[in-house]
Amino acid sequence: MEISDEPKRESSNAAMPGDAELIDVVVIGGGIVGLSTAYHLATGPERYRVVVLEKEDAVAAHQTGHNSGVIHSGLYYAPGSLKAKMAAAGAASMVQFCQTHDIAHQVTGKLIAATHTNKLVQLEALHQRGLANGLEVIRLSAGESREKEPHVAALASIWVPSTGIADYVGVGRVFAQHISRNGGQIRLGTKVTGIVPTAAGHRITTSKGELRARLIVNCAGLYSDRIARVAGVDPTAQIVPFRGEYFELTPQRAHLVKGLIYPVPNPDFPFLGVHFTRMIDGSVHAGPNAVLAFKREGYRKSDVDWKELSEILRYPGFHKLAAKNWREGSREMWRSLSRAAFVRSLQTLIPEITADDIVPTHAGVRAQALKPDGAMVDDFLFVEGKHMLHVCNAPSPAATASLEIGREIAVRCRQAVCGSPP
Repeated sequence: MEISDEPKRESSNAAMPGDAELIDVVVIGGGIVGLSTAYHLATGPERYRVVVLEKEDAVAAHQTGHNSGVIHSGLYYAPGSLKAKMAAAGAASMVQFCQTHDIAHQVTGKLIAATHTNKLVQLEALHQRGLANGLEVIRLSAGESREKEPHVAALASIWVPSTGIADYVGVGRVFAQHISRNGGQIRLGTKVTGIVPTAAGHRITTSKGELRARLIVNCAGLYSDRIARVAGVDPTAQIVPFRGEYFELTPQRAHLVKGLIYPVPNPDFPFLGVHFTRMIDGSVHAGPNAVLAFKREGYRKSDVDWKELSEILRYPGFHKLAAKNWREGSREMWRSLSRAAFVRSLQTLIPEITADDIVPTHAGVRAQALKPDGAMVDDFLFVEGKHMLHVCNAPSPAATASLEIGREIAVRCRQAVCGSPP
């Protein structure tokens, strides 16, 4: 059974007499995943009435607007996982979408460099994983690596041609335009404060009034676990925010990087390591590190929310994660505090880099779901409730895979996997 026997065709501005208006699907969160979901529902064959609720005054204000802009290939992820499948498909569909809608993008390819002999075995394991995921992955010698990136210090590397960069904020804006053109709504400055089940679905209380929904899709990112709990659903994990801090190469030194240069990642740590990314505007960003943010939307070192920080520090899963990864975590914290330490990390890839060659730039915050046993959720996490679907873990490569994630959620909505509203 679908969301409703027949999706309502009248304007979504119409309120129900004496009651809150009734919407087919309410999407909570106006980041790229929420917008993609609404885009697929609003432009699909059934044309469901969709309303996106976004607490900020603009779409794509958080993870979407603060990431590195990379179109990921799907190389790093476990074969058969949602991340592997959706990133590989998304790398192609995102490029096609950008081409169709004249959104800035470029397929640059990516070099992953082994800079020490102890990284060669891990490099080969990564090569084999890429092949297992059906990707084109090319092994390069030291000389071949320098043909791709003349300034890199690599004993060997792998080249991934399908990787690129895109203007994800621009993608989000195009999604929003199509949602509005097809009868959907995006309500900005609208914070969800309550969710109560009803006979027809749910009643949603917001900072700007109430509405009713046959189906709710929670794409609230950094607050996705909280929204799930407000709705009475156990998200099975808690969001822990990690800030990624970046530097930018000065214009005089931007020539040192032609495209994307990454290290071989630590297999025991879920982040990709400090790397170089040539952005859409031609600037080159270096980073990020990965440090605990003291606030869910803590983009600056000085951003602290004592209630949110206390919530993290009391969580048993965080204690177990910290105990297991304290050495790596300490290095990340020191790299956040010490410019010299950050530069040394960059020099492992490009020895010519000096402290005078970089200036601070923006930071991003990754919404990482953490299990009670201290394990990081390593795949996209969808948690179902009655007439609800909660996206409770969608960090990188969610932007790359956003078209695929939105399409999958739309299919689940149509099939009423989360329940069968009348």
